[in-house]
Amino acid sequence: MDIVLVIIGFILCLVGIIGSFLPILPGPLTSWIGLLILHFTDVIPQNWAFLGITLGIAVLVWILDYIVPAWGTKRFGGTKYGMVGSSIGLIIGLLFLGPFGIVIGPFAGAFVGELIKDSNNSSKALKAAFGSFLGFLAGTFVKFITSIAFVILYVNKVWEYWRELF
Repeated sequence: MDIVLVIIGFILCLVGIIGSFLPILPGPLTSWIGLLILHFTDVIPQNWAFLGITLGIAVLVWILDYIVPAWGTKRFGGTKYGMVGSSIGLIIGLLFLGPFGIVIGPFAGAFVGELIKDSNNSSKALKAAFGSFLGFLAGTFVKFITSIAFVILYVNKVWEYWRELF
């Protein structure tokens, strides 16, 4: 049973990394659930302080993910249209452009969103799209780094108890 839990936990950690780029999945929280499942094995002792600290970090990053893009958009004069367009652009970009869609999609989506809001001012839309894009990139970067850190913590814990697990 422990091996099944280790595999499920690891898969959740990897899904958390993917969730760092998709707005649908909460990346760090999904990776944290993988850490939680790992601590339910019989071999690895439950460390509630470790789980509490990592949960606090995951929740903080989740909250910041909503604040940072909005701050970037507002800082550059954008609206909610740019923020929504950025998220939709990411999904469409990933579907049709693969990894390049991560960069191109949010920018194009924010630009189109701002043009929908105010079609007469393309320079303002471009500036707001840039701000939305920067905010999105900052939030994605923080989620990605946090999810990678959780995977590293996961692998270190499994490595520490490798002989007992297998």
